[in-house]
Amino acid sequence: MSLPFFISFRYIQSKKHSQLISLISLITILGISLGVAVLILSITILDGFEKAVENKIVGFNEHIVISGYSNRNLPDDKMIRDDIAAKVNPFLNNISPFISKNVIIKSKSQADGVFLFGVEENTILDIPKYIKSGLFEFESKVSPGLVIGQKLANRLKIVTGDKITIMALRNDEPPSFKNPPSLKQFVVTGIYESGMAEYDDLRIFTSISIAKKLFSMPKSITGYNIKLNNISKIDSLEQRLQEYLSYPFYVQSIYRKHQNIFTWLELQKKPIPIILAMVILVAAFNMIGTLLMIVLERTSDVGLLKSLGMKKRDVLKVFLYQGTFLSIIGVTGGNLIALILTFLQLNFNIISLPSSVYFLSSVPISVNLYVYLIVSISALFVCFLTTIIPGYIASKLNIITAIRFN
Repeated sequence: MSLPFFISFRYIQSKKHSQLISLISLITILGISLGVAVLILSITILDGFEKAVENKIVGFNEHIVISGYSNRNLPDDKMIRDDIAAKVNPFLNNISPFISKNVIIKSKSQADGVFLFGVEENTILDIPKYIKSGLFEFESKVSPGLVIGQKLANRLKIVTGDKITIMALRNDEPPSFKNPPSLKQFVVTGIYESGMAEYDDLRIFTSISIAKKLFSMPKSITGYNIKLNNISKIDSLEQRLQEYLSYPFYVQSIYRKHQNIFTWLELQKKPIPIILAMVILVAAFNMIGTLLMIVLERTSDVGLLKSLGMKKRDVLKVFLYQGTFLSIIGVTGGNLIALILTFLQLNFNIISLPSSVYFLSSVPISVNLYVYLIVSISALFVCFLTTIIPGYIASKLNIITAIRFN
């Protein structure tokens, strides 16, 4: 053990120094801990928020959606599907047709306007993993099955097994004596909850074959959902498909279709550099102030050590070691605070959100050890740099003045 390290360790253990210094050291440690915890939580929450929203949007829409301009129907042609698959290969995972139309859904007590999606039961969408009650299936003993969102179910006061009625337009034409609206009874076979109001409130699902009969469009569909095995190619594939298909096909990647949401997510990251700078600034001033107080408290000790032959660089090391020790405790504490709060949020949902505003019902956190490591190393590095100033001042103290200092 080197002499500077030994002296610094004895200073840390000593109980003779001023209680004020102990309090200031504690405040410094708490300041560093809170700063590190806030920074880690800010980054992991934003990262978790982006991943959760992106996964749910992609899960309900897929990577590329091909629809018709002005919501016009497209022909349900296997040749078109094969042509699309050929243009997307070798990056195609799956392609699935769908129907999406406005309908009125009515229970015994309530009625509401929603979007009915007709999809294949083995759909490439991720809806089945969000099922909270019942199953993602469209068959029942009495009537066709329907899967609806939890918020819509609460509003209509229905549960799985209940019967509801769907009213829809035939051939996308206004109802008339010759063209009456289509009425059909369904059984609620499943209730899903994504946590996003846009889906839980407005989207219901049934099989594409039933939807074709309901809307009187046996040879038409609304579009195709395409899932890729390499999402990094999404922009180039979107452009390639649009150039090939042209009018009336309208090709949109999930990022362009929901550009407002993804732009909003990017804006959430803008304050991170400001938060980082503020945390660094607060930690630096805390560390400088604390070590300057320690230098004042130990001025006579420094004079005595220098009179005994200790070199300036060794005096500097004494305070560098002490500052580093405080930094390590502070950074470790910050990591522990962040981990505890993360655990509580992930397991007990201590912070909830209005899903109609934030697209999620609870604060998502992405546990990323890389973030913990980068923030910790950065904080330690900055704190170490700030200890040089008080240490340098201590090493430059005049021996006689320091010994006589009281």
